[in-house]
Amino acid sequence: MVVWSIANQKGGVGKTTTTVSLAGLLSERNKRVLLVDTDPHSSLTTYLNFDSDRLESSLFDLFQLSTIDRVTVKPLVLETRFKNIHLIPAHMSLATLDRVMGTRSGMGLILKKALKCLEEEYDYVLIDCPPILGVMMVNALAASERILIPVQTEFLAMKGLERMMRTLQIMQKSRPDEFKVTIVPTMYDKRTRASLETLQELKSRYANQVWASAVPIDTKFRDASIKHMPPSLYARGSRGVFAYKTLLNYLERLGQDER
Repeated sequence: MVVWSIANQKGGVGKTTTTVSLAGLLSERNKRVLLVDTDPHSSLTTYLNFDSDRLESSLFDLFQLSTIDRVTVKPLVLETRFKNIHLIPAHMSLATLDRVMGTRSGMGLILKKALKCLEEEYDYVLIDCPPILGVMMVNALAASERILIPVQTEFLAMKGLERMMRTLQIMQKSRPDEFKVTIVPTMYDKRTRASLETLQELKSRYANQVWASAVPIDTKFRDASIKHMPPSLYARGSRGVFAYKTLLNYLERLGQDER
């Protein structure tokens, strides 16, 4: 089971779009995909047309369990209306975990333990992270073998990337294996100097970690979210979907080379 976190300590860079776009493409390749929404704002949950306030359970309940095993974890998983895509939804109560349980021993490994219980049922797990460093991001990063960092191709987004890279350096000290990081340039507009220069800066500063291409601005992403559909199912031939397909092929080749 392959586990990727989609993370950045800046909002509005395309984390949820990246998560659901890759999920749709993987599902079309007959991969069983589990999505995990760790953001209290529940953007991924809402995208997939679930009302987090009306759900009987959510990721928050995982952190209340006295025993973590398949029997206790499986009821937290929802089937979506899309083939091969399941979801552990978020709820706003996740925002209280840092205050209530943030200092409890072992809190950072709960999600990793839960996913271990489900490893025979899924080929991929994609974790959509909140834009702040806390219990939820720590859990996501600890559970993942690769971190995808969407970065909007404009100068302010570089600061969020710098914070994210520092966070990974700090967490690396308590991890035996190195984080595998792929920086994903997003919202690229080749007509603007800001996009061109930011992409060049990314490739210059993070040459070994940045994906060589970029996800363009595409209104089809917005339209797909309104319809609560993965972009690949809503607008298969769009340039944005083509970009994510290229990214997925790249990530799969990386995984094969690393094995």
